[in-house]
Amino acid sequence: MAVPPGPAPTAEAPPPQLEALASEPDSVRAKRGRGDSRADRLSFCTKVCYGIGGVPNQVASSATAFYLQLFLLDVAQIPAAQVSFVLFGGKVSGAAADPVAGFLINRSRRSTSGRLIPWVLGCTPFVALAYFFLWFLPPFTSLRGLWYTTFYCLFQALATFFQVPYAALTMLLTPSPRERDSATAYRMTLEMAGTLMGATVHGLIVSGAHGPHSCEDTVVPEPAAVSPDAACLYSIAAAVVVVIYPVCSGLLCLGVKERPDATAPASGQGLSFLAGLGLTACHPPFLKLVVSFLFISAAVQVEQNYLVLFCTHASRLHDHVQSLVLTILVSAVLSTPLWEWVLQRFGKRTTAFGICMMVPFAILLAAVPTAPVAYVVAFVSGVSIAVSLLLPWSMLPDVVDDFQLQHRHGPGVETIFYSSYVFFTKLSGAGALGISTLSLEFAGYKAGACQQAEEVVVTLKVLIGAVPTCMILAGLCILMAGPAPKAPSQDTSRQPSLRRRTSYSLA
Repeated sequence: MAVPPGPAPTAEAPPPQLEALASEPDSVRAKRGRGDSRADRLSFCTKVCYGIGGVPNQVASSATAFYLQLFLLDVAQIPAAQVSFVLFGGKVSGAAADPVAGFLINRSRRSTSGRLIPWVLGCTPFVALAYFFLWFLPPFTSLRGLWYTTFYCLFQALATFFQVPYAALTMLLTPSPRERDSATAYRMTLEMAGTLMGATVHGLIVSGAHGPHSCEDTVVPEPAAVSPDAACLYSIAAAVVVVIYPVCSGLLCLGVKERPDATAPASGQGLSFLAGLGLTACHPPFLKLVVSFLFISAAVQVEQNYLVLFCTHASRLHDHVQSLVLTILVSAVLSTPLWEWVLQRFGKRTTAFGICMMVPFAILLAAVPTAPVAYVVAFVSGVSIAVSLLLPWSMLPDVVDDFQLQHRHGPGVETIFYSSYVFFTKLSGAGALGISTLSLEFAGYKAGACQQAEEVVVTLKVLIGAVPTCMILAGLCILMAGPAPKAPSQDTSRQPSLRRRTSYSLA
């Protein structure tokens, strides 16, 4: 942009906006600096409705995380190599959809209901249908691998188009950082409740689809007995989740209203997606956050995906599967408000250490797979998973604020950041799950067998213990490396255009 001729401004000559702001009473400026004006506050109903909007995706994700592998291997009886391709293809599809979603949403125009909420409502029926057919058992057997690959890819991609605008909506609820953190805590608590509900409802419905394994006297592994009603039970469980999608999306639309970005220019489309993607990829706080949680989120996904298989084939905990899953999710739900308090009281760097609580207990479960140990591990894992999910979503708004402070771009930046973050974390999960499931094929996993070879048992112990441990430690080392960036001055007389937090800090 061309600069009009004239004398260059000096540091001693503040612009007129600063002079006007400096004339305000100290109490008004203090309130403006805190972002605590009454107009910026979110009502309890708004926070609850915002949190409810994320429930259906978490219900579906919870069911697929804990039970999809078991369904594909023991009910659909697909070879482990094909299951690896299904999981890898689905995760890659979801990851690839993130930048596409960010690009399209960034170019969309604001309607009467906002710019992001219409995307959530439009994706709802399609993601619900894709989820239902993911659990449907087709009458043919030769092309089942292709069937599940297709619908898992569709589900992951559509869920991404649902999740990206929903997550980015945090930045458009209010300019107050404290209120955004509070809304994030409501969201995480309700999403944890959705995760609990998904695993509980799905697990209770399909519990009759799998008979107990009685292989003590079997020398040659034989196919395990699968209930003839197994396919029907899985379809019923999927139909329950399908109903949740429109209900929660409707409550989100009724209870939440978008606000235009107060820091955005009055005209113009802001930063283009491709240009913004290049800038965000070079933003150091964002890179540090993404790389660290590449490892941490992949560790959590591996832990979730292999818990049921570990209990079924590598230990005598088959009868405790449902109870262990509930223990993990209940502890995660109950500990989320506690972690939000710790985050506000002690800072994000201190809170991050809560993630490593899982490490010694994961190793203990692999070494001593008994019921008492398993319940203790499940409880601690839930507490650790809660902070690993809460922390990145609390840090992302700070990263966006820091970027806006440095670059001063218009609307759409929040969508670029959120879609980019989800893209990289899904890509890491795809690689982790694809490689780990392929390792079962190399170990000699037999689809539908009631007893697996010793190599398979050892592989499952490594996947449930050593692999998450190494990933979590690597992620925490990256997150803690180097000094935390210093927060800039909070003097609003020098920062009139930013009413949000303007620093990224782990402290």
